[in-house]
Amino acid sequence: MAKSAPPCRATGLPLKPKPPKNRSAGTTASKRGVTIRDIARLAEVSIKTVSRVMNGEPNVREDTRARVAAVMRDTHYRPNPSARNLARVRTHNIALLYDNPSASYIVKLQQGALEICREEGFNLLIRPCQYRNPSLVQEITALVLEGRIGGLILSPPLTDSPKLRATLEAMDLDFVQISPLPSLQRSPHVAFDDHRAAYDVTSYLIRLGHERIALIKGHPDHGCTESRLAGYVAALQAHRVTVDPSLIAQGSFSFESGLQCGRLLLSASPRPSAIFACNDDMAAGVLHIAHSLGIAVPGELSVVGYDDTPLAQQVWPSLTTVRQPIQDMARAAATCLIGKIRSRSHDTGNQAIADVTVDYTLIIRDSTGPARQT
Repeated sequence: MAKSAPPCRATGLPLKPKPPKNRSAGTTASKRGVTIRDIARLAEVSIKTVSRVMNGEPNVREDTRARVAAVMRDTHYRPNPSARNLARVRTHNIALLYDNPSASYIVKLQQGALEICREEGFNLLIRPCQYRNPSLVQEITALVLEGRIGGLILSPPLTDSPKLRATLEAMDLDFVQISPLPSLQRSPHVAFDDHRAAYDVTSYLIRLGHERIALIKGHPDHGCTESRLAGYVAALQAHRVTVDPSLIAQGSFSFESGLQCGRLLLSASPRPSAIFACNDDMAAGVLHIAHSLGIAVPGELSVVGYDDTPLAQQVWPSLTTVRQPIQDMARAAATCLIGKIRSRSHDTGNQAIADVTVDYTLIIRDSTGPARQT
């Protein structure tokens, strides 16, 4: 008696059996493999709904999206007529996606990923994206299919897009996240403890005698922004320092936002004795405003940045900052991604690739000092 086909995990319906090896001719469906019509039938939805899920379009219920994605995974469906050959020809092409206004951050990401790709014989496509673009998922889907991309490195905030992640999983495409929110982490990923770093920065300023410590937050789209805010608040509370909402300003990781937030904070009365800016670009903006107002740094104001980009040592006074090993993180992400791709192409299955957690260092320079006694 012939064995029955295993059921699809998503629907319980039997998957289409493979034709016998000695069969000289098969149906059109057997020759072409699984099609979008098959996915629609197994998921019990319309072809249009399957198309919407593949393109990451809105107006699809989450349970429906999950069911369609599960059927795609179970049937190893790839949304391209040449899917059987696509995996083989695109193996050595990967892409790094980013949306970040800091040129130094982007350059370090590129350098780290390129270094590994050169060593391993892979091609790297570097693609800027707009996180809030309504067509983001469609654009990335087109990039993958038209560019024969075998895997993606997602940097913040793209790494925190549930819709993008769901679409990539539905396509059965390998990807690695850099600094994802803990709730959105998928393996493999490269993690960094922004909460602990911000906690330690704030605690350092408190030990210097500062109590009116201001924070300039990063771009609201980036998950690290809330993690750093939470670390700052936790440190103040742990040291029994009052959390003053008027000392928290919304930046956007740009020099211009550092200027604007610095001007706002330093015009307050009483003004803060220390400002913790959540990247070096914004911290440089604060230094610029302090100099223009005749406020001595660090005599009257301590300033801390984040990332330890080259800018941190190019400004005066040089910035105390958190050294986030951005280049190492990109190297680790590229290594993880290439490992996943090779395990798939060698038909060894999707072997477990270890997650990577990188540490940070608080670099003390000339922009911080003891609080002035009043």
